[in-house]
Amino acid sequence: MIGGISYGATDPLLSDRSTFPYFFRTVQSIQSEFNVLGKLLRHFAWTWVGVITSNDISGEEEHKLLAKYLSSAGICIEFTLRLPKETSIIYEFRKTISSSSTNIIIICGTVRISLFRYLLQLSKYYNETTFIITSNWAANEMITGFSPEIFNCSLFLVPGYHYDLNTPEMSNFLQNFHPSNYPEDKLLEDIWTIYVRCLSKDPNKNKFYGYIYRHIIPLHNCTGQERITDLYSFRGHYISPRVHLAVDMMSRALHNMNIKPEDKSLRNRDFKSELHHYLKKVQLKSKHGEIFSFDENGEFTSRYQIYSHFSTLDDWFKNILGEFSPWAPPDQQLNITSMAIPWKTTENKIPRSQCSDNCLPGYRKMPIPQAQSCCYDCVACSMGEISNITDSVSCTQCPDMDWPNEMKDICIQREKVFLSYSNDVISIFFSAICILFFLITQLILQVFIKYRDTPIVRANNRSLSFLLLVSIKLSFLSVFLFLGRPVDITCMLRNITFGITFSIAVSSLLAKTIMVCVAFKATKPGSSWRKWVGVKLSNSVVLFCSSIQIIICMTWLAISPPFQELDLHTYPGTIIIQCNEGSAIGFYSVIGYMGLLAAVSFVLAYLARTLPDSFNEAKYITFSMLLFCSVWITMIPAYLSTKGKNTVCVEIFAILTSSAGLLACIFLPKCYTILLRPEINMKNNILGNKYK
Repeated sequence: MIGGISYGATDPLLSDRSTFPYFFRTVQSIQSEFNVLGKLLRHFAWTWVGVITSNDISGEEEHKLLAKYLSSAGICIEFTLRLPKETSIIYEFRKTISSSSTNIIIICGTVRISLFRYLLQLSKYYNETTFIITSNWAANEMITGFSPEIFNCSLFLVPGYHYDLNTPEMSNFLQNFHPSNYPEDKLLEDIWTIYVRCLSKDPNKNKFYGYIYRHIIPLHNCTGQERITDLYSFRGHYISPRVHLAVDMMSRALHNMNIKPEDKSLRNRDFKSELHHYLKKVQLKSKHGEIFSFDENGEFTSRYQIYSHFSTLDDWFKNILGEFSPWAPPDQQLNITSMAIPWKTTENKIPRSQCSDNCLPGYRKMPIPQAQSCCYDCVACSMGEISNITDSVSCTQCPDMDWPNEMKDICIQREKVFLSYSNDVISIFFSAICILFFLITQLILQVFIKYRDTPIVRANNRSLSFLLLVSIKLSFLSVFLFLGRPVDITCMLRNITFGITFSIAVSSLLAKTIMVCVAFKATKPGSSWRKWVGVKLSNSVVLFCSSIQIIICMTWLAISPPFQELDLHTYPGTIIIQCNEGSAIGFYSVIGYMGLLAAVSFVLAYLARTLPDSFNEAKYITFSMLLFCSVWITMIPAYLSTKGKNTVCVEIFAILTSSAGLLACIFLPKCYTILLRPEINMKNNILGNKYK
């Protein structure tokens, strides 16, 4: 093969330079066209299409290549009709089309008149179907006149050439291109019969072409004034430019080869190699500034035009919709004017052609078993995940500090949960209660200080009473460590503070109970208990019992102290800012030791409840310890069964209730006596009761 330039061969095998080193063409491989077709379908969100092709080798090869490119673009083929020469299986095709859900059908393969007949027989099954016509078919303008109702408002994809044919030579040729000027040219006579629809002088030829093209405009007698340029098919300029371009580039290559004999590198080459050399280098420049040349595969790279035909009662019109420019940036290659497109749909809206509806943001695709990838179910994203694009294949996990919004399409900051002064009314309530009880405790302390020399205050060990009141005040104040946003320092202080203050308070009550028992026994003549009467015993009891709690707390802090913890899992969409005890053993050791002190105080107070009234506040200690133990025993299961703010509320409630119980049971009766029954608070009454 010497070499040549084709104006219509689109087979991708011809791009193989090792097999066809001397082959050139003014069209691109059909691969380029199918790539553009995939982008066009994606532009309109058409992912579910049908294919009609010819039942031959060309049709099969094009279908395989088309399926490959559509699949890479995420487009599925619902059905493929391979139209044969015979009409025996037309019924099966009708069933396929009538049961189809797609509104887009691609036509490719070999252009044959028999395929037109098939399409006409099937026309009533796709009244609102939009056809996409590939370039092999679109270049044949005769199909638009074949059945206007079928191809009306269909999309045509053709190479776009900005190649000027309006030269004086071309105009002169077209004006003289008439059978009257070339009466012996049988090919021209056939062209006039087929395209211009003029009757020829040969009746057999008229009968033959009349039968073949019977579905198009019938043959008629012509006036002789018809011109090839008047035809609608000539207006397309889809074949003529590439034919003219092939001739022009070949002539220039030959011209350049003949005017440069001095090129020494080519002197020993044969004609074929020399022509191939100049064809690779030849360039043409249009008046629009475009440079025409062959690429490394011997192909001519061009843009693609997308247009539609729509008919009126009188004529056909071509509507340019846009184009694909391979030289533009990837996101700007395809430019479509959607508003200019007439559609077959009733409301002139873009047809829908999808196997499944789009999955909105917040949902993801879930494949349907044994179905194509375009057919899927839409499933809401799982907890903690979002999807922010349509037709998302998977959902994205939000960062730890974020959570999906209600639509699950964006991640928003999680709600932070803790006992806040600004957002929680219960925090204000607890604060008010704490301040109220603190003031009440302070008032009682002032009463005791004022009446510190009265018998009832002195008889009940006023130093222990003062210590007990101070520890109760501190217990009320420790509640404020539980309010607000927890930090490491408050987490350590809150448990340590209430543990130590309560231990001091209960130790004081234990010391009081022991002193009551010792004082009663010391009243007996010759009793050895007299040496234990005094402040040393009570101070030692308080110091010893409190020191053990302090040692427990310090050990807890040294080994595994409490710290701030972010709980992301208990409640979806929230961050519980809480305190982690660090060591559960340390926490329950503190609680357990307070319980042990309370239990011992309760037992001793219960045993001493029958002692003479003038010395006896054991029954009040009994009630206070009973209340204290009840509160903290019920607190433990409630503490374990709650989370977040509720856990803190349980702790605060236990602190307030037990502290208020101590205050009420121990000191209210004494205040009643001091303030409302001062006559009882006399030494004579105390001594009288002592010897009863």
